Amino acid sequence: MSSAAPRPADPDHLWSVEEHLEDVLATVRPLEPIELNLLDAQGCVLVEDITVAVSLPPFDNSSMDGYAVRVADVAGASEEFPAVLEVVGDIAAGLASSLRVGPGQAARIMTGAPMPPGAEAVVPVEWTDGGLGEGPVTGMPAHSLVPEGAQGQVQVHRAAEAGAHIRARGGDARSGDRALDAGTVLGPPQIALLAAIGRGTVKVRPRPRVVVLSTGSELVQPDEALADGQIYDSNSFALTACARDAGAIAYRVGAVPDDAETLRSTIEDQLVRADLMVTTGGVSVGAYDVVKEALSHVGDEDEPGSGVEFRKLAMQPGKPQGFGTIGPDHTPLLALPGNPVSSYVSFELFVRPAIRTLMGLDDVHRPTTRARLVADKALTSPAGRRQFLRATVSDGSVRPVGGAGSHLVAALAQADALIVVPEDVESVEPGTEVEVVLLG
Repeated sequence: MSSAAPRPADPDHLWSVEEHLEDVLATVRPLEPIELNLLDAQGCVLVEDITVAVSLPPFDNSSMDGYAVRVADVAGASEEFPAVLEVVGDIAAGLASSLRVGPGQAARIMTGAPMPPGAEAVVPVEWTDGGLGEGPVTGMPAHSLVPEGAQGQVQVHRAAEAGAHIRARGGDARSGDRALDAGTVLGPPQIALLAAIGRGTVKVRPRPRVVVLSTGSELVQPDEALADGQIYDSNSFALTACARDAGAIAYRVGAVPDDAETLRSTIEDQLVRADLMVTTGGVSVGAYDVVKEALSHVGDEDEPGSGVEFRKLAMQPGKPQGFGTIGPDHTPLLALPGNPVSSYVSFELFVRPAIRTLMGLDDVHRPTTRARLVADKALTSPAGRRQFLRATVSDGSVRPVGGAGSHLVAALAQADALIVVPEDVESVEPGTEVEVVLLG
């Protein structure tokens, strides 16, 4: 799960974004692989190459409801001069059949049913009279209603080439082919392929279990009444959703009051179900910033090599950060700021890559691009800080949304990107090409 605790640092050192992220990713290790049933493996990363054991499809079969025929018997057929063939029986999908199609014969065949010996093509039922002798039909009557439809004669109104409307054995994948590579994230199409080639279980790295808790005595759960000085707890919901979006199994603990002992005991209780813990709030320099109080010395004596360090980063928003490992298993913990935008940006920069690393992915970062800034005036940024501004991006242009305040949740809901202003840039003029982190 993790290696050693983070490297010690001068408490006055201003960490760069890269330094902090490097420290996080150097500590987090991919989870150990396990064997899971297919649906339990959804969203997980394969740790083995998968080889096709059974060709897809495993036999030649019809891609249409119609009639299995010999090419020579329908050559030149038309509505004016139809080919008249003897129907020797039905071939249904999933049922074994001993039928053989000889000269002048046809077998009524359903989609997915195996091609009978002797047949070279399938003519769709719409190209025939359906055995009714009354011109082209639009479909077959149900066998249970008209069992005699599998006998008698059928008129075929169009010719068919060899192989027409036949799914050839191995046409999708051949036995021995590589089906999926190690490192593949299993989504619905990959699950479908695994099932189709007969794999009921697969070896993967499990989805990380992430526990999210927010701190603050002022926080109230949604749907409850607000008293004076209280606000609703949005951070725990936002970060839990972020963790799930990143691929984790996330548990929201909710708000813990500003009491160091309560927080410490809550975290200890949650360790049993956590591969990664995320807290939000209580990491700044206020008298009630209890995360620092509760975790600054955790593990120093009881779990050598573990502990949480609190830092200042050269970024805006998100200057105060905490990171380390706690508990007997050295579970990684990231302590994020409490302002909603600060916690969200911090998650995207640090927690999401940690989750993706636990999953065993190679590419753990959000994609970036370059776009032209569209704004009413120049953007300003504090010297020595890397600024991340909420924005919307479209057609090569990016536009800021909302102000720079780290509490502006409504503006955050409109954003699908972050504008990155480097540490050495204090002003960005409209029309300038800027770096953009894509969030969607």
